[in-house]
Amino acid sequence: MRRTFTAATLFLALTAAPALAQGPLPPGPHPQGYEQVTVAIPNEALPAPDPQAWWIDKWPKKPEATNPLLRRAGRGERPPGAGIQNGVPPLLYRLWGLPPLQDQLVRRGEAVVEMWARPAETVRQAVVRVTLRGDGRAFVQGRAGFGCCEPEISRLVRFDEELAPERAAAVRAILQDPLWNQPNAVEIVQDGATLDLTCVNGVSYDVNLVIPGGARSLHRACSGEQIGSIAPALSAVLSAALGYDPRFDVVFPRGAGFESDRRDYQALISGGGGLNPARTNVVQPALVPEPPLEEPAPAVPAP
Repeated sequence: MRRTFTAATLFLALTAAPALAQGPLPPGPHPQGYEQVTVAIPNEALPAPDPQAWWIDKWPKKPEATNPLLRRAGRGERPPGAGIQNGVPPLLYRLWGLPPLQDQLVRRGEAVVEMWARPAETVRQAVVRVTLRGDGRAFVQGRAGFGCCEPEISRLVRFDEELAPERAAAVRAILQDPLWNQPNAVEIVQDGATLDLTCVNGVSYDVNLVIPGGARSLHRACSGEQIGSIAPALSAVLSAALGYDPRFDVVFPRGAGFESDRRDYQALISGGGGLNPARTNVVQPALVPEPPLEEPAPAVPAP
């Protein structure tokens, strides 16, 4: 790496202190005959940086959208921690450049909704997280990259943005959807037989929900019947993330509708089939709904 200086800057840097006190040179041509030319000085000609500065100097503050729930826990508050049963350890979240879901301190009126997309035929994966805060603001964080074969997430695409109110409202609308009461992992039951699926093509999805009353994680394999059962959540979260980066958008060529998956699921249900807990199902505690806010008592008029 090389650093660039102008000849006038070098002159000021190398002259005596009285000359430095005169201030910067006026625009050229300069009285001394120096022209405004550019020279390059190799790093080895410059003093080595102080290694302690790396650890003790203050760093620029990151944008709020990179960690919307960065806060200290109050008395009696604790993040969900082990209540998140989605198979994603905190270190993997950090590898994707996301605060661990296990550490998100969610308060009254807030929620975090997250989806993972993992294709069976490629290592190109994607993650979307939507954070709904109690102050009415919302944020979306999108990630896409190759999740294999390199020490890091290679070709990582990332964005952290504040979410428009109309997009945030679509996500908030699915918080009370009955889909969150489904089992963590399911298998298809049709005509009295259980279908044992192995993903050899298509995409498997996970959706995660964190609210003050608990957390839920739902995994769905590559079949339309399974994916269609969580399509409202997938559609709301993915719709919030599309349009920020075309490199992210091309990972989802069919968009965020999940129409064919919805039809497959409805056909299964209308045909008398359903989804039962799979052998790999993880039993999760029921979500505890938030109690309604107490309305202040009406003022009593003075006698």
